[in-house]
Amino acid sequence: MTNADFLNAPFEPAEEVEADLTGPARFFNRELSWLGFNWRVLEEAENTRVPLLERLRFLSISATNLDEFYTVRVAGLRELAHAGNTTPAADGLSPAEQLVLIDENARRLMARQQEVLDTLLPEMEAAGIRVLSRADLDEEDRAFLTDHFLTNVFPVLSPLAIDPAHPFPFLPNEGFALGLQLERREDRRALQVLLPVPHQIDRFVALPTEAGHRFLPLEEILLENLDRLFPGYKLKGHCAFRVLRDSDLEVEDEAEDLVREFETALKRRRRGEVVRMKISAGAPEALRRTIMEELPVSEDEVVEVDGLIGIGALKELVLDSRPDLLWPPFSPRIPERVQDHDGDMFAAIRQKDMLLHHPYETFDMVVRFLQQAAADPDVVAIKQTLYRTSKNSPIVEALCEAAEDGKSVTALVELKARFDEAANIRQSRRLERSGAHVVYGFTSWKTHAKISTVVRREGDRLVTYTHFGTGNYHPITAKIYTDLSLFTCDAALGRDATKVFNYIGGYAEPQGMENLSISPLSLKSTLLERIAEEAEAARAGKPAGIWAKMNSIIEPEVIDALYDASQAGVKISLVIRGICGIRPGIKGLSENIRVKSIIGRFLEHSRIVCFGNGKALPSQKARVYISSADWMGRNLTRRVETLVEILNPTVKAQIVSQIMAANMADVAQSWVMQADGTFRRAEWAEGDFAFNCHRFFMENPSLSGRGSAGAKDVPDLTHADD
Repeated sequence: MTNADFLNAPFEPAEEVEADLTGPARFFNRELSWLGFNWRVLEEAENTRVPLLERLRFLSISATNLDEFYTVRVAGLRELAHAGNTTPAADGLSPAEQLVLIDENARRLMARQQEVLDTLLPEMEAAGIRVLSRADLDEEDRAFLTDHFLTNVFPVLSPLAIDPAHPFPFLPNEGFALGLQLERREDRRALQVLLPVPHQIDRFVALPTEAGHRFLPLEEILLENLDRLFPGYKLKGHCAFRVLRDSDLEVEDEAEDLVREFETALKRRRRGEVVRMKISAGAPEALRRTIMEELPVSEDEVVEVDGLIGIGALKELVLDSRPDLLWPPFSPRIPERVQDHDGDMFAAIRQKDMLLHHPYETFDMVVRFLQQAAADPDVVAIKQTLYRTSKNSPIVEALCEAAEDGKSVTALVELKARFDEAANIRQSRRLERSGAHVVYGFTSWKTHAKISTVVRREGDRLVTYTHFGTGNYHPITAKIYTDLSLFTCDAALGRDATKVFNYIGGYAEPQGMENLSISPLSLKSTLLERIAEEAEAARAGKPAGIWAKMNSIIEPEVIDALYDASQAGVKISLVIRGICGIRPGIKGLSENIRVKSIIGRFLEHSRIVCFGNGKALPSQKARVYISSADWMGRNLTRRVETLVEILNPTVKAQIVSQIMAANMADVAQSWVMQADGTFRRAEWAEGDFAFNCHRFFMENPSLSGRGSAGAKDVPDLTHADD
């Protein structure tokens, strides 16, 4: 596609594919699709329309993403392959076959990361930010670094000899170290030493300068000061290396105490098997061999790096002091309706349902909702799910305050939130000490739903105020993740939310849900029913369409339902940020499906689906849902998730005519998926206008958050027929 957008452009001609589209060839591999997403992230580091330090941030993110991919996904496939498991994925590839393709793709990706860094460093230097090596230092620099080393580095170093009396030390996941070959000057005795690079201090050290910024990597400082660490020895050879370990957790299904089990599992994670080692190119052969044997790692798990090891650490060089090299400042809006009610969230919600679009509308309103509930003497109960939240969470603080004040507080803390398990254990302990009732949910299912309820006494009745979110209760990530928050005092939704909490806390399977579907009970079947209804409408000659936005879609049954709907004539437009197992635009299979991915200033995270319901999209007659779930097997069958139908007309208009329409219309940040699973950046001629949905949302308030001023001046991107 060029400058025509998804909202009004015709579907591109379908491609002929010579494959059996009734078999695995109709799906694209999950792991390769994820790698494709990370390639798109890396390509933003090459996008000259992006500010320089934001490009560096994209490079850092691509490296961090890849590390996590290896420690979880690759580690899992590796275990299956080593166990002799040949069960194919939906696309027909066995674990071993996937590992071969992943390795080839990831090695190219890592090589490209180094090439991108090599292009960014000169641009940074031209902008006054210079990354030095030891060869660039003068005497003043060395004097400064000597003092810095002795004061801030030397106390935390633990050099470790490698010999029969000193077994090879353990390096944790993401451990970074120098391997040293030393020779004693007096008798030329050889010594091999491991010098772990401490992660507790910054990787890049700022050097004094009259203008601009100069940085030296920590490993260079260590090499510069070896005489102080090993007096009487001289350096004969060295290398740097970094290890990634299997970080997937296995928890016994029948664990009597989930908290205790997870505390133990976290310790096991530190000792997981090495799944990848990066090592300096040209490392001394004897040193390289020793490191490989002692870890141990095989040759196919080693990646030689001619450049910087640990590219993720470059985020330290994204300097707040250089706003000229960052995105222009942006302050999230406070909804006008909340301001009209002098900050009273309950009064604003009582007026009518309110949908906030984060980060464009501040997540502080979610925090305020709970803080106000904690301080309100009329509030009698609060129930809250916590999947991920911040270290010093104001939400946890509010829940503790409410419990200490005698309110009934139930906190559902998900211990299995990957990489946040330790933080969640700490939060749960704190909540328990405050008197809150802490629930850990199901042993075999993660609770991924984002729900909060506040029960308030108003006159002679109790009113339930409910918040449903598409993202986590995390004030930090909410500044960069695009998510939706629905606030409502609708009684039916309040009853539905309460039934979900009862289900998680007491295993009481909910009956008679009114406007809410949940996994693993009814969410998937609801989606399949809506998709089938659109297919039936198309076969009957009626307008039919599906718009959906999410992070990932790989669930085979849902994909097959979309293929069937496409063949019936349903126009399906998908905005999928990351993993996509669908193959769009294939004749006879998916000619009415198109897929795009948006990569830009903010991380697309909201989950939305709109069904035409007898009308062509966009339409106010559409059936509209927001959800916590991506369309993946784990979300639909092995997690507790929510799918909330939106009934309020203003909120529905906001989602269809503003949020989804803008996502469909975006050109500036969009990548279009091809039939072979690859993505091509949407192109436009220099000087032409390219619609940017992030800019649109920053400049235009959400419809349902408008106050007395009304919404008449908010652009409507659609031309609905009703």
